[in-house]
Parts: sequence; structure tokens; C-alpha cells
Amino acid sequence: MRSYVFPGQGVQKKGMGKGLFEHFPELCRQADEVLGYSIEALCLENPDRQLSRTTYAQPAIYVVNALHYLTARRQDAAPADYLAGHSLGEYNALFAAGAFDFETGLRLVKRRAELMGQADGGGMAAVVGVSGETIAETLEAHGVAGVVIANYNAPEQHVLSGSKEELERIKPVFEKLDGVRGFVPLRVSGAFHSPWMATAAEEFRAFLDTVEFGEIRTPVVSNVTGLPFGSGAQAIRETLADQITHAVRWVECVRYMRKAGVSTFEELGGSKVLTSLIDQIPAEEPKDAAPWREYRDERVLALLRGCANGTLSVDEVIATIRAGGTSHR
Repeated sequence: MRSYVFPGQGVQKKGMGKGLFEHFPELCRQADEVLGYSIEALCLENPDRQLSRTTYAQPAIYVVNALHYLTARRQDAAPADYLAGHSLGEYNALFAAGAFDFETGLRLVKRRAELMGQADGGGMAAVVGVSGETIAETLEAHGVAGVVIANYNAPEQHVLSGSKEELERIKPVFEKLDGVRGFVPLRVSGAFHSPWMATAAEEFRAFLDTVEFGEIRTPVVSNVTGLPFGSGAQAIRETLADQITHAVRWVECVRYMRKAGVSTFEELGGSKVLTSLIDQIPAEEPKDAAPWREYRDERVLALLRGCANGTLSVDEVIATIRAGGTSHR
């Protein structure tokens, strides 16, 4: 089985999408009208280093990812059995799955980028070399309440998000921690995928209510739960709003797809960032790990909420639990 995966913010660079724009003039025209500027000029020339700003970077990545996907389809690439994207890339996965068209997806991304870009304050830092459990225990042991794990990118590659002051305070602790190979502050405008984004998430939730969504034709594995999106428009709205304040559980997304039978992951977007992460993720967690302990309750709540609002049937919830989606392994 095959999965197409799409990268998110951080892969933007001058020259991105070169050789693609001329093959999709109508989509580029749509993008220019939605954004109010030339998407081709932004990506190829990066005027005033605009790609370093969230409000420009996210639409650029969405467009380039989409053009890579459409190019693959034009070349009769094998269809995907599963789709997934890292953070912003999830919008490309939903586009590929038929949840919305190119223009609707871009309008969503544009608004998301505006709201996240306005939510300044806070910061992020990458921690390499130790498990998420070790990171959580270290934060708790040192009384760091204003920082959370925002990205579970690989078993030993995580991103923290929260208070800049708390990140600075905990930095020397992690640098001295056994196994840590790096603690790297990231150049971002805010504390993404954390409670610091609560206002942005609520405003985006209101915007999502104005958008119509189609049925997902190919399963899209959600960053929020590590499980496929529930069926129906409301399930999509809820999950996309939650994504802004919740951790990106990329490890669980990959493990879910592997357990479902996916053996081939193809990254579309001109980057190999996700390919590198996927190579670091074994199919199963080590037997001595404490699987699901950190986020089992969140998954249960996601299933129960889906059942309550009618986006998941009781049968779907039971099937997920039987498959191991919310239980200890």
C-alpha cells in the first residue's frame, strides 16, 4: 500500500516550485486572486524575504505542495491508499482526498496563516536525542508549566512550544541531559501547536463554519489523533481547529499507516524532510516503552466527541478500539 505525505512550514525557500507554475496557469491565476499578489514571484524571488513570515510561507507551501501532487497525478502516478501531511501539509492531504478544491484550500490556509501570524509571543525549540517521555518528565521535574511538546516528529526528535522565558530557562537543563544531541531555538513568529494559539484557533473555528466540505475519498490520517479523520464536514472542521493548539503526532500517523499495511511513503512538495523522519520511525514502539500513556485520553475524547456530534458512528468507534486505536498495546 502507498501513502502520499505533504510537508509543512519550514520547507519554504527561494526558488520553491520552479518549473511547476507554467504548467498550471489557471490555478496560479486563482492563487493570485485569493492572495492579492503573484504566488510565482513570491516563491521564485522571495521579495523582502517574505517567505520567512508565516502569512506568506503557509500559502506558498500549500500551493507548491498542491502543484507537486497534481503533477504526479498527470504523470499517472499510482493512487494513494492513505494520505497525511505534517501540520500545514494536512491541508494538501485533504485537498488530495477531495475534501475541498484547490481554491477553497488556499482560502483556508490564507486565513490560518493570518491568524497564526498575528498570535505573536512565545517560541519554539527542537530537542534531538531523547524520547518524548523523557522530555515530559524533565519539564515536570523542573516545574516548567508554560512549555509543551508541540511536535512528535520521530522517536528522538521533538519540538517544544510555549513561553520564551521558560524555553530559555530550560535550555541549559536539556543541553546537559544525557542523550540530548541538540537543543535548537527555532525562528518562528509564535508558539505554534500549543495553548498559546487558543485565540487563533477559536477565530479559525468560526471561519471554518463558513466553509463547505466534501466527503473524504481517501483516508487522511490526522495530526491531532494519529487516526483517520472522521466522516462528515463537522469532523473536518473540529479537527482542523484543534490542530492549531494540539501537538503534531507525526510518529503515530506513520505507525498507524504502517499498521494498516502502507509500505511506500512518497513525499510530495519538493522536500525530503518527512522522508527523513519516516526513516527514523519503526513500525512498532519498543516493548519497554509506555505506549499511548501521554495521549491516550486525548484520543478517547476525540472518538467520544465524534460520536456525540454525529460525525462518527458507534460502529466506527468500536472498530477503532478493536484495531488498537485507543487501548494499551
